[in-house]
Amino acid sequence: MYINKKNYWLELGYLDKILKKAILKSRINMFKIFLENVKFNKNSKILDVGTTPILDSHENIIFQQYKWRNNITGFSNQDCNMLNKKFKFNKFLKGDATNIKLKKNLFHISFCSATIEHVGCYKNQKKLISELFRVSKNYVFLTTPHRGFPIDFHTKLPLIHLLPKKIHRKILKIIGLSYFALEKNLNLLFPKDIVRILKILKIKNYKIVYNKFAFLKSNIILIIKK
Repeated sequence: MYINKKNYWLELGYLDKILKKAILKSRINMFKIFLENVKFNKNSKILDVGTTPILDSHENIIFQQYKWRNNITGFSNQDCNMLNKKFKFNKFLKGDATNIKLKKNLFHISFCSATIEHVGCYKNQKKLISELFRVSKNYVFLTTPHRGFPIDFHTKLPLIHLLPKKIHRKILKIIGLSYFALEKNLNLLFPKDIVRILKILKIKNYKIVYNKFAFLKSNIILIIKK
């Protein structure tokens, strides 16, 4: 999900390049996990929830890597029509990911990468998964950073996100990262948080796997089969 933060004080050029390369590598690896675990064909319709209006290679990874990308519809809370410069035959919809105004089972697959941590409170996160499940006919594929990983790639800071959330957000506010200090902008998850949502929604046919970075679990990957 795109964060419009032009003067973010930790955006150091060299560090930013390294992190972007790491993010690209991780997202390509997670896309490989998608290919290995989700059944699809050239006619499968995919809804990408959390499309971002950025043309960089590490963003919108499914548009960058999927073989039949013309069957993907982008969905975002921002205007993504500028992506038509590169993805000329795709449709981009604007709306709320916690209240997707599309018909049930309209798409074969709901794909949602690095978005659930940006929709706000736990209630909104539950709504997002519920909506992904509702609009998909066959699969939901969702990725999010693992809160247990020692570095938060949003703030580029180590360990403090492992503290209780109130303390973590207070520290971010003190050091000038007020944007990320707000729950509505960043709310990281442990696997157990996702499992609790699935129990509440009575979704049983799923599995959780992990992307690893430096031999540690960096991303949670949820795969639901309907």
